[in-house]
Amino acid sequence: MRAVRSHLDSPSEASIRGLGWFVSLDPRAGENSQEALVKAIRIHSFGGPEVLTLDEIAVPDLLPGEILIRIGAASVNPVDYKIRRGGYPKITAAQLPITLGRDICGVSETELTGDTRLPAGEGCAKGDAVYALPDWRLGGYAEYVALPSAFCAPKPKRLSTVESAAVPLAALTAWQGIFDCGGLVSGQTILIHAAAGGVGHFAVQFAKAAGAYVFATAAAENIEFVRQLGADVVIDYKVQRFEDTAKNLDVVFDLVGGETRERSWGTLKKGGILVSTLTEPSQAMARQHGVRAMRYTVQTNGDELKEIALLLRAGTVKPFVNQTFPLARAAEALEAVERGHSRGKTVLTMD
Repeated sequence: MRAVRSHLDSPSEASIRGLGWFVSLDPRAGENSQEALVKAIRIHSFGGPEVLTLDEIAVPDLLPGEILIRIGAASVNPVDYKIRRGGYPKITAAQLPITLGRDICGVSETELTGDTRLPAGEGCAKGDAVYALPDWRLGGYAEYVALPSAFCAPKPKRLSTVESAAVPLAALTAWQGIFDCGGLVSGQTILIHAAAGGVGHFAVQFAKAAGAYVFATAAAENIEFVRQLGADVVIDYKVQRFEDTAKNLDVVFDLVGGETRERSWGTLKKGGILVSTLTEPSQAMARQHGVRAMRYTVQTNGDELKEIALLLRAGTVKPFVNQTFPLARAAEALEAVERGHSRGKTVLTMD
């Protein structure tokens, strides 16, 4: 491993921390680290917003099958603050420091053809605009990232870099939840909780595009927004009991958990399914109600991103970017997401 250099000559660790910069070891640092340094937001310990540091690290070396991407924008997700807090089980203190961020859009700087079925300028060759979902080891809060080409897909033509960066994690979570796990098809009914959020606002649009009838829960201030996404029935969860309206459902997409999940069992028809991104649903409760239940974790999937891009390109599905922040204000962006109840996505820009 090679040392990551600070912008200062020989400062003490304390003084670097005080400026938000830190010198450490980076397992992906390249051989050219003495010449090429780029900025990244990383954590060296778990905690609150104060543990985020703006580091200078080497441009990462490429492993076989990877491409180097110059990132233009990266979006912020709840998993980022869960990792920062130390609440994400896949990441331990021994694996720190790591770069946060699970969504990116940028430009490939590597000569790799990728999917040869795609027209020129729409693959992963050098100069192509791509978007991707890095795994948790390869963060997007940085100016560059090295990713397997299989993680990447061409940037949707209609979208800006910022809009495209808002898509991968939330859209793949929604896609895999309602289709891969929930098996949703045309003519079925679905209840989507937290429908105005990053994952929820994609789930509503995907379900409508598939021909489903969509019930959705949202706060009063987001009801019109969720209606505009295409939901057939939007329920103000603070004043209405959703189970009084949403009944005999094929799928419940649970993005809330807790009491909301417990009240959702009775909304499903026999043989229906509750799909959750949170804790494992009770199989005993599922059996009691004659339904199925499962929890899943989103997986990187470049092929599914290409399918999603077709809907984005056609304008059938649109990402909603609520706010943007420059990379140096990542802590502020993360706090905004942590407060919750916001519409759509928050995005970091690298300019």
